Amino acid sequence: MESLASIEERKFSLDITSSDSKEVNRNIQGKNSAAHILTKMSLINKRLQSPIASHSAFGTSLLHEGEDNIGQFLYLEGIQYNMWNTYDVHFYSSFALITLFPKLELNIQRDFAAAVLMHDPQKMQLISGQWVPRKILGAIPHDLGQNDPWNEVNAYNLHDTNRWKDLNPKFVLQVYRDVVATGDKSFANSVWPSVYIAMAYMDQFDKDKDGMIENEGFPDQTYDMWSVSGVSAYTGGLWVAALQAASSMAQFVGDKASEDYFWNRYQKAKVVYDQLWNGSYFNYDNCDGVSSSSILADQLAGQWYARACGLQSIVDDNKARSAFEKIYNFNVLKVKEGKCGAVNGIRQDGTMDMSAFQSNEIWAGVTYAVAAAMIQEGMPEIAFKTAEGVYQTVWSKNGLGYSFQTPEAWTPNDEYRSLQYMRPLAIWAMQWALSPPKIHKEELEMNRNGEAQMPHLEFSQIANLLKLPEEKDTKSIMRVILDIIHDKLWS
Repeated sequence: MESLASIEERKFSLDITSSDSKEVNRNIQGKNSAAHILTKMSLINKRLQSPIASHSAFGTSLLHEGEDNIGQFLYLEGIQYNMWNTYDVHFYSSFALITLFPKLELNIQRDFAAAVLMHDPQKMQLISGQWVPRKILGAIPHDLGQNDPWNEVNAYNLHDTNRWKDLNPKFVLQVYRDVVATGDKSFANSVWPSVYIAMAYMDQFDKDKDGMIENEGFPDQTYDMWSVSGVSAYTGGLWVAALQAASSMAQFVGDKASEDYFWNRYQKAKVVYDQLWNGSYFNYDNCDGVSSSSILADQLAGQWYARACGLQSIVDDNKARSAFEKIYNFNVLKVKEGKCGAVNGIRQDGTMDMSAFQSNEIWAGVTYAVAAAMIQEGMPEIAFKTAEGVYQTVWSKNGLGYSFQTPEAWTPNDEYRSLQYMRPLAIWAMQWALSPPKIHKEELEMNRNGEAQMPHLEFSQIANLLKLPEEKDTKSIMRVILDIIHDKLWS
């Protein structure tokens, strides 16, 4: 079978459940988790002819014997976007949950780990008119659904999120953070196969096999109205950090082959990512597009998470500090004298990046995340001045009156979008940076000499089985019209 993702007859899930958790643990301890995954994949054809054991994102299936299920947890992206546990945004807000309600956070992660193993070929129609599978095996869903959460994931219908580039790395980074924050080995063992599969799924987006994934020329990331192509500062950095996290987590669960393999990929991808450096910050992307040289406030999201997890910096410390100084001097201070937060995108000449409506928005959650990252780099003064813009806009007497209903975004013209949004919970990332929790990583100390052998045959086999079918050029009339309008406006 060339690709499991091409199976369109019925919904299925890889059967890595609590019923065979002992077998999973034995394989992991025997450093053979990839072989275990391949064995499960080889049984899919047979299982399609028999009753389905599990076809939902209920993470309770990953609980080991003796572990308590304290309940499932759902929260909305916002009152304008009614989707449960929107994952690209949970990446920011989850610092509140892992700090305050760590067991609920682990249950959310188990739900998404179970979702990785799901394959739901039911066709859903996007706003563009295109029909796409609801959820591909190996892809992290954008959300856990709307009308039938856990069973019908991906209520989001703007883009095909099976092709998004930030969701899988965000899953790996969040899982790793939660492992080292809690020290929960049972959790680590139960979700490790999903982490491995999530990484293997992304291999198809490394087109030139240089270790780095590439964006595909549409908004395939949390900035879902702002196109990006090639190697990008945002998703590229998340990928570099995720490779390091996957290597460290492999060490935690005893998978030596994967530890070496992901470390080798990390070293290669890190070199490619550094090519975005232009002397003072990391370019938006490397495709020479309209935003390619723009200063993205969120350009070091991968560095932020790596530091928060106790991992090594993914960029040189001096480059990180230079980039944050640039962000503060441009994205913060050049917009209303620093009184409204960090604008997402600004050009080198200090003018706003107007290539997309999200590029000239200020996102409260991103502003807090940038401030947290600044604190981690030893820059607390500009961190609090950056975050103060959110206070001035939301809470102060002279602000815009958003108190207790902080929106996702506002513009320098005082327009706002999506009240009571999830992402501003990232303020807890600032607290995390100010008083870091104990990191359970005594067993994760790096001791690597030389490069691991490449390629990892079993990883390549799994990656090939997870490849998406070749796309056909079937643009709807509406999509063609939108493309023409975009070209006319920005040519």
